[in-house]
Amino acid sequence: MIASADRDALVSLLADRVEFGVPLARHTSLRIGGPADALATPADRDELARLLALCHARGLPTRVLGAGFNVLVREGGLRGVVLRLKKLRGIERTEPDAIHVEAGASHSTITRFCVTHGLAGLEFGAGIPGTLGGWLAMNAGIGSRELKDVVREIELLDRTGRTLPPRGRAELDFRYRALDGLPEGAVLVAATLAVTPSEREAVQAEIDRLLARRQATQPTDVPSCGSVFRNPPGDFAGRLIEAAGLKGAREGAAEISTVHANFIVNHGGATARDVLRLIERARETVARATGIELEPEVRVLGEAVDPDDAVDGAGTAALSREGDRS
Repeated sequence: MIASADRDALVSLLADRVEFGVPLARHTSLRIGGPADALATPADRDELARLLALCHARGLPTRVLGAGFNVLVREGGLRGVVLRLKKLRGIERTEPDAIHVEAGASHSTITRFCVTHGLAGLEFGAGIPGTLGGWLAMNAGIGSRELKDVVREIELLDRTGRTLPPRGRAELDFRYRALDGLPEGAVLVAATLAVTPSEREAVQAEIDRLLARRQATQPTDVPSCGSVFRNPPGDFAGRLIEAAGLKGAREGAAEISTVHANFIVNHGGATARDVLRLIERARETVARATGIELEPEVRVLGEAVDPDDAVDGAGTAALSREGDRS
């Protein structure tokens, strides 16, 4: 819980841009999650820097939550201050072949900007939900194209709110669905991305193609967290789960999607425990059938309400990592 003096300090800085005890089910794509001690939405980068400095001085833990994809928040919720960067969503063309994008910009905002200005190279993002900050943290991508292929540099604030020197592509440790090696507690605030001048119609046509493909192959009409498992080398997690006969498997109101087996969907009222049980069932069944250990992509955050929930999640300890796919 947030102490009274800390609450007063947060309100003094942010006014109505901080809320307390907010259920994170309202802010995650799975519509699951207990309360955040505090949910803060800074107005701009300067206010974010002041907020980080305040939290550091008062010993309040912070965590960024973007659009809430690729995260599963337990019913016990999150301690400390959860940061939402949705007001940091500026985009500008800084060079003929580059754009500067703030971390809170959504995939739809980015792709619309590229269509308007006739800029190619980021169309693949049209099929990936979330915000730029989450894309960076997860090295989001489809097929053979990932965000690492278009990043020129990123901008960070450290845990005290101090601006760090920009990091160029050569200094970044992008991996499959991960960006490693950033300072602990650092917050991604913006990036410069490479683009190529093109015809608006051509950019729009590629975006439309990718969006149609997503609509046809993924469960876009029901809450999910996005892909649950990383694809193992040379294969696809969804294919392995489907081959194991788990399409449509359920725990409570959570289901392994009948549209795409690498998605778990919430039919209304699913709990984190339901989802974790399905994750474990998929991992264990695929491992027995093939010897392949599926590695989760979704990140489990927060505290369990019931001790049994913690036991159920023991096999998913590898899922718990700092940050999220915003």
